[in-house]
Amino acid sequence: MTTYTDHFSAAAKANAELQIALFSQLASKTFEGVEKLVDLNLKAVKSSLEESQATAQKLFAAKDPQEFFSLASAQAQPTAEKSVAYGRHLSGIFSSTQAELTKTTEGQIAEVNRKFVALIDEASRNAPAGSEQAISLFKTTLGNLNAGYEQFSKSAKQAAEVLEANVTTAVDQLSQAGTKATRARK
Repeated sequence: MTTYTDHFSAAAKANAELQIALFSQLASKTFEGVEKLVDLNLKAVKSSLEESQATAQKLFAAKDPQEFFSLASAQAQPTAEKSVAYGRHLSGIFSSTQAELTKTTEGQIAEVNRKFVALIDEASRNAPAGSEQAISLFKTTLGNLNAGYEQFSKSAKQAAEVLEANVTTAVDQLSQAGTKATRARK
C-alpha cells in the first residue's frame, strides 16, 4: 500500500518534469521565432545594401539634376513596397511564434490538469474517512484555477489578435500611402 507522501512525491516529480518540458519547448519555439527574425533581418540588410549600391551608382552616373531627381524619385515606390513586404513578413513571424507558444502552453497545462485530477481522484479513493471536505476543496480550487487560466488565455488571444490586426492595418495604410504618393508624382 502506498502512502500519501508517495502519491504527492510522485505527483511533485511528474509536475517538475512537465514544467521542465514546458520551459524547454517554450524556449525552443521562442528560439525558432528569433531565428526566423534574424534571418529576415539579415536578408533585408543584404538586399538593402545591394540595392543602395546599385542606386548610388545610377545616381552618380546622372548627367544632369533632372535625371538625378528622376532616378531618386523612381526608387521611392520599390522601397515603400519592400518596407510593406517586410512588415507583413515580420507580422507573420510574430503571429506564428505566438500561435506555437500558445499551442504548446495549452497542451502542457491540459496535461498537468489531467495528472492533477488523476492524483486527486486516487487520493480521494484512498483517503481516510472525514477527508471528503479537503478533497472537495482541492477539486474546487482546481476548477477555479482552470477558469482563471481560460479567461487569461482568452484575453491573451484577443490581445494578440488586436495587435496583429493593428500591424496589418498599419502595413496596408503604408502601402496605400506609397501607392498614392507614386501616382501623385507621375
